[in-house]
Amino acid sequence: MQRMMTKPAEPAPTPTLPREREREGWGLHGWLVIDKPEGLTSARVVSQIKRATGAKVGHAGTLDPLATGVLPLALGEATKTVRFAAAGQKRYRFRIRWGIARETDDREGAITAESALRPDIAAVEAILPRFTGALLQRPPAYSAIKIAGRRAYKLARAGRPPDLPPRPVTIAELRLSVVPDPDHAEFEAMVGEGTYIRSLARDLAAALGTLAHVVELRRLAVGRFTETQAISLDSALALGHSLAASGHLLPIETVLDDIPALALTATEAARLRQGQRVTPQDERERERLARIDDGVIVGARLDRLLVALARIEDGHLRPVRIINR
Repeated sequence: MQRMMTKPAEPAPTPTLPREREREGWGLHGWLVIDKPEGLTSARVVSQIKRATGAKVGHAGTLDPLATGVLPLALGEATKTVRFAAAGQKRYRFRIRWGIARETDDREGAITAESALRPDIAAVEAILPRFTGALLQRPPAYSAIKIAGRRAYKLARAGRPPDLPPRPVTIAELRLSVVPDPDHAEFEAMVGEGTYIRSLARDLAAALGTLAHVVELRRLAVGRFTETQAISLDSALALGHSLAASGHLLPIETVLDDIPALALTATEAARLRQGQRVTPQDERERERLARIDDGVIVGARLDRLLVALARIEDGHLRPVRIINR
């Protein structure tokens, strides 16, 4: 009787992540602080990191190509929290050149006017209190503000610079730090969202009866992100997919320390993830919830990890953005 020979079963293939997840930088969720080099736009930095990691990437606060310094990047699910980072105060160090106005209000634009007047230290320090607190500021014509769907800087480059109306801004701190020569002065400022340092330099000069533009600009901090956390763009690109294990990728929760956080059980977190309204069953959490006004955005957490951003509605948590990781 002929014996039937059977082919040995092949070992099961090792499970792999779907290509879609690989392309999206699966597992890279958090904040990366880049020390932006001069000469690159913020959008260019974002595109390079996105290409190197495969992750979805956004940034908190645009820096002009001239500027260097702290550029926080949100990777993966952290992009859902960008609004909280962008709203934080920003600290800058900047140097201005007295006596020359340029069309961009920085050294990259063409000269539009000159003045022989150079303010002395006493005059500069005397004027600074007028530029702290809440005030109205006219943005530069060369800015990313949209006018009827078009960026202001594109209109300006086309020879039609827009006359942008003043907007309310807040300058928490402003001090003169260095005066290297009569033509230059260096300052540090802590400002709120929407403040333009180029406009500040222009307006300072006007109040002193002269002209000025920014020649150097460095951002030292954005909210809780500082220079000490920053990594060079070249180093970040070299790490690529290894960023998660490098220690440079900060938790998503980093930007949420200033908003209320409520702890949920695993069951409550699962319901919130499914789009359902939730009321914490823990008595302490319910008491905390009762002290928060309707409409406030809170961070819903499970074992201290963010699972959703939720809005308070009639004593319940309604999910606004679900965090998937």
